[in-house]
Amino acid sequence: MSLTPDEVKKIAHLARLSIGEKQVPDFVDNLSRIIDFVQQLESADTAGVQPMAHPVPSTQRLRADEVSETDHRERYQRNASSVQEGLYLVPRVIE
Repeated sequence: MSLTPDEVKKIAHLARLSIGEKQVPDFVDNLSRIIDFVQQLESADTAGVQPMAHPVPSTQRLRADEVSETDHRERYQRNASSVQEGLYLVPRVIE
């Protein structure tokens, strides 16, 4: 499948990409080759292939979803120069 320059311009517009007029032929060629490659992949026979979640046959060790860290906020905020209602106050940088 070959894209037209107008299709590439439309795609660029929808993607909010700025493409110069001189770049359009390169994008037409590259995007057309990508679409051809995807079409080639779609024609591969995958019948009987088991879907897999990971390329390496391994299992993930799961742990209980429990809080294991204690709250150190007050201890850390003792070093701050200014804190209000649990938030660090910093001087304004941008006027």
